[in-house]
Amino acid sequence: MSAQTEAPVKEFTARHRFAHITARKARYVADLIRGRTVNEALELLQFTPNRGSAFYGKVLRSAVANASQDESVNMNRLFVSECRADDGPLLQGRLRFRPGPQGRAMPFARRLSHLVVKVREIDGEGAPRRSIETPEPEAAETTPAKPKSKNAPAAKAPKAEKPAAKKKAGSEKPGSQKKGKKA
Repeated sequence: MSAQTEAPVKEFTARHRFAHITARKARYVADLIRGRTVNEALELLQFTPNRGSAFYGKVLRSAVANASQDESVNMNRLFVSECRADDGPLLQGRLRFRPGPQGRAMPFARRLSHLVVKVREIDGEGAPRRSIETPEPEAAETTPAKPKSKNAPAAKAPKAEKPAAKKKAGSEKPGSQKKGKKA
């Protein structure tokens, strides 16, 4: 271990709380931009047709604006270190109802979510710096399994052969012959 300790990494956060989108739909976009540089993420969000991309575009621009307040940060070296969508409450804290068949009421939930984006600066080697809380990932030493082809038959255990049942000579029903030529 070196005598010089690494300074804590500055992360800049932006949140959109109570966003009118379900967290499940927003996670598709969050997974798309997590770990990318800010410029690349903004470009992806601009051309992504999902509704969540507009929400995350605003939150990401806000996080970049928060980072620009610090003069020691190089704006061209920022990347998205964390991007998530947490479940929020239901709109007005309750279920809503729409009419159903035969006079029934059908409940539905207007869900909200909390969107969080954190950005930080890439270190000198081009790899993202790790924060103090994030542990180093361990290298996997196992060999990856070969992917199975869809057309390849699966290996099956040999089946025990059953003794063949003997048919009686006149056990067929009349009229159970195959249609076609009659003998």
